[in-house]
Amino acid sequence: MTTLTATERRRGTGAARAPVRLGVVPYLNVAPIVHGLGESERFRIETDVPSRIAERLHAGEIDLGMIPSIEYVPGYAIVPGIAIGSRGPVRSVVLFHRVPLSDVRRVAVDTSSRTSVVLLRILLRERLGRDPEYVPMAPRVPEMLAAADAALVIGDPALGFDDDCDRLDLGEEWTSRTGHPFVFAFWAGRPASVTPEEVALLQGSLRQGLAAIGTIAASYRGRGTGSVAGNEEYLRSNVAYGLGDAEVRGLREFYRRAHALGLISGVPELRFHGHS
Repeated sequence: MTTLTATERRRGTGAARAPVRLGVVPYLNVAPIVHGLGESERFRIETDVPSRIAERLHAGEIDLGMIPSIEYVPGYAIVPGIAIGSRGPVRSVVLFHRVPLSDVRRVAVDTSSRTSVVLLRILLRERLGRDPEYVPMAPRVPEMLAAADAALVIGDPALGFDDDCDRLDLGEEWTSRTGHPFVFAFWAGRPASVTPEEVALLQGSLRQGLAAIGTIAASYRGRGTGSVAGNEEYLRSNVAYGLGDAEVRGLREFYRRAHALGLISGVPELRFHGHS
């Protein structure tokens, strides 16, 4: 007798199969990934900040989440070929600072994504040779900089902050130091959460989104960069949406460095939907 998982029992089979509950963040960089899903009855999109998406996935409240890469755990499988990453400057994961980096002692961090916080801790430990004090705060840059020497902000709040203070782009710093792309987030969930056909639909949605960047940039109703031209430039030039061999190598290097600093308990073995 075959034992069904909770996901399999909830979703059912055949015509009775329930929609896949997708957890996504309401940021500009996610728009191309879900663009092709339209009104598909196979998926139900729910939005939240990255850290909450991960919490809801762990709790079984959603079936598949665009989770921060640091939130991946054994038992999950990744949808192949889709990620939010960078191969240089990313512009939406930034450390703003008004003192030289060498003088930074206190950092206010936006805890919306634990991946960005862990990445920052890796980069500052390597660059400074020490750990500053990290203080969680809401992602309002002026208030963060009033309370600390530097402020880590992600997503639309980072794109929309146009003050002339100094900044460290974490995507650029990572690639400069390692030679690898960086993977900030990807679709992940339990192996039974999506069928091969649904994986193909998700991959097709991204292809449609990449072909419609101009439309997405013009119609985006979030904060973004503050202009249609800026949105389009960001989506075309700063965000890398693939998850190929180079990205997987970068992901494994990120896990290795995080583990070496004691920031995660181990280096996870990556599993992908449709593959052992």
